Amino acid sequence: MNKQNGIQEIFFKFLMQYNFEEQDLDYEVLLKHISNVQTLSDLGNSGTAIFDLSKREIVFFSNNFGKLLGYNPSDYNEMGQNFFADKIHPEDALKCSINGVSVLKIFNQFSSDEKLNHKVIREYRMLNSKNNYVWLVEQYQVLELDAKGQTWLMLIIVDFSPNQDSLNECKSQLMNFKTGKFIGIEIPQKADLKLTKRENEILKLVKNGLLSKEISNKLSISVHTVNTHRQRFLEKLKANNSFEAVMFAAKLGLLD
Repeated sequence: MNKQNGIQEIFFKFLMQYNFEEQDLDYEVLLKHISNVQTLSDLGNSGTAIFDLSKREIVFFSNNFGKLLGYNPSDYNEMGQNFFADKIHPEDALKCSINGVSVLKIFNQFSSDEKLNHKVIREYRMLNSKNNYVWLVEQYQVLELDAKGQTWLMLIIVDFSPNQDSLNECKSQLMNFKTGKFIGIEIPQKADLKLTKRENEILKLVKNGLLSKEISNKLSISVHTVNTHRQRFLEKLKANNSFEAVMFAAKLGLLD
């Protein structure tokens, strides 16, 4: 197995944890999305695609997807998504794969509404037809959930990044497009991952929307004690607020 396949395996191995019931997936919906997404691509000149988590593959590319980078459809029709995956800068490919798993872990902790209200924005380098790396900005968000509320179809929109000369590393952000709030997906390097059992317990209750007073009543401890534990897990995770703490903890699998 070559290095590139090993990088892709990080992401696709995680997808094996999803359990879809084929009879619950309405692929007539996909056909409608394809028509709408192609129109979006025609209007905005962006490259668009749809990723199917059930099939673990991109099931649609807009007809101008490769043109952004100077490729002809004949270059990538046979290989599909693997053609473009092989063109991503190796350092960025590894980081994107790891961050892709992180995003799915975070989305798994979201309610159905939260999944539909967030999108991921990331910038990375890809090789164009002239054999030069250029920076792309990619946005992806949930199009459809299955009957169990699992992420099923995701929309991908790709453009040239406006930061061609100022970027020096791949980066990803999570955005709530209802509030405009951004959350960095990268966990601070100095984060202390050793949460106590009580801190982890309170963090999970915070994730479920409980306030300090409600947690106090549920666990039969004082509000002061609850707030002390909350402050400690914020410090350990190097999070600015409880929302960030939940995001970082979800990425680390602490909420599983």
